[in-house]
Amino acid sequence: MGCVHIYCGDGKGKTSAALGLALRAAGRGKRILIVRFLKNEDSGEVPVLRSIPGITVMPCDREFGFIFRMKEEQRMEAAEYFQTRFESACRQALEERYDVLILDEIMAACHYGMVQEADVRRFLEQRPESMEIVLTGRDPSAGLLEMADYISEICMGKHPYEKGIPAREGIEY
Repeated sequence: MGCVHIYCGDGKGKTSAALGLALRAAGRGKRILIVRFLKNEDSGEVPVLRSIPGITVMPCDREFGFIFRMKEEQRMEAAEYFQTRFESACRQALEERYDVLILDEIMAACHYGMVQEADVRRFLEQRPESMEIVLTGRDPSAGLLEMADYISEICMGKHPYEKGIPAREGIEY
């Protein structure tokens, strides 16, 4: 039986936790689909993940930047893109019978209206019984939390950003 995992909170490590699960599953011969929201292709883990048998990373072919910097027209365009991306990911996960589906930053995408949460919830309700689903991101809704079998909250105790140190290649991205 598949379960729903949520990795949430304001700390660093939500995606890393999800990718650790992906590595473990791939090591046991499972098929994993990783779909990233609100991110671009410039992250150190992407080329390595694509080289691992059993792991598929859906390409991010559009970049929109930070939501808080978008003009209304850009927000609408991004929302259409990410909603379509979510729908395509669900279709691919079902048609190709993946064992694990990781929706990285999906909760932030829902929170900011880039993906319709009702559609995410409907997919979780209708997913194949054996499919493991991992949701990451900040600000999960009460409805998503209620649907989860696992909830891991990663809290920031301290972060270099607080000292003005920007994201570092190979560490934060």
